[in-house]
Amino acid sequence: MNTVFEVANIRCGGCANTITTSLKEAGFKEICVDLSCEPRKVTVDITDEAQLAQVKAILRSLGYPLSSEEEGAIDNATLKLKSFVSCAIGKFSTDTKSD
Repeated sequence: MNTVFEVANIRCGGCANTITTSLKEAGFKEICVDLSCEPRKVTVDITDEAQLAQVKAILRSLGYPLSSEEEGAIDNATLKLKSFVSCAIGKFSTDTKSD
């Protein structure tokens, strides 16, 4: 079943590439990152509660928590920093694929 997550800190195609790549590496097949709306939306085909928790954990580990999650100032800053790094990796990966 397709599940839609409203996700914070997604800014560009580099972010979307990192999220898509990480979720595919974890075994998820149908992934869509919608950059046309705010908050950004990530749609993933999920079959059970364990996968739901796994997607949330992957997104958070990359610096992209769910928009509904309350963050303290330090935690929020840490997640934003992680998302900048993830974004840069995603941009670099996209650039090197086209060469």
